[in-house]
Amino acid sequence: MNYVFIYEGDFISLLNIILYLIKNNLQVENIKTENYNPSLFEQTIHLTVMQDEKIIDQITQAFGIHALRSMYYVFLSEEENKELILYYFFRNALKYRHRIMYYRNLKCVSEVLRISNYVRHEIHKMKGFLRFKVLEKNILYAEMEPTNNILFLVSCHFIHRLKNEFWIIKDNKRKIISIYDKKEFVIVNEKEFHLAIEKESIEEQKIELLWRTFYKTIGIKERKNDRCRRNFMPKKYWKYITEVKEEL
Repeated sequence: MNYVFIYEGDFISLLNIILYLIKNNLQVENIKTENYNPSLFEQTIHLTVMQDEKIIDQITQAFGIHALRSMYYVFLSEEENKELILYYFFRNALKYRHRIMYYRNLKCVSEVLRISNYVRHEIHKMKGFLRFKVLEKNILYAEMEPTNNILFLVSCHFIHRLKNEFWIIKDNKRKIISIYDKKEFVIVNEKEFHLAIEKESIEEQKIELLWRTFYKTIGIKERKNDRCRRNFMPKKYWKYITEVKEEL
């Protein structure tokens, strides 16, 4: 029988349960969130672990900010066994401390680097690919479907980039919404918040038409390279990009 330890689903909870498992030298087969459906040969175990938020500062001091950031990016990923990867990374980090990121020969370290780089690159791309529309009440609205759960970090970017605007960003893949009121943003579940999207303003429709016309006009047909364009702007993002969504 394989034992699967269950955590509440947030980063702090995961770090605390990993530390608890390591300290108590418990055999770990897997770690999953509360909505995990175990197989016939698995048994779930719900542990009561104190949620100590100081663990973030403790990890930063012990392993370094680069290691903590990489762990967080792995947590945001859609990697199937990300919790188990972080468990082994954490266990080795307790041994190697600040040097942990240099031990790329360890599978857990190479996996953390691979996954965190992938998430980091998607965050960078989304900062440029996200397209806001102006709704009738002068609210900026954007939709996206990123591979990884990056809505929080994308929102952190736009509270500085668009700090004097009201805006809403919706992750259609996870059904969550980020709402900003010129002071702070909150992320809510679509089931908890009914979002009645108004139609675009007339001015916005004109701007979108002008932008699409400009995009098509400025392009040089003889130098068109679709393969190169897809490398810089993967097709999975085109659905919400004004200038190319019509090409799908």
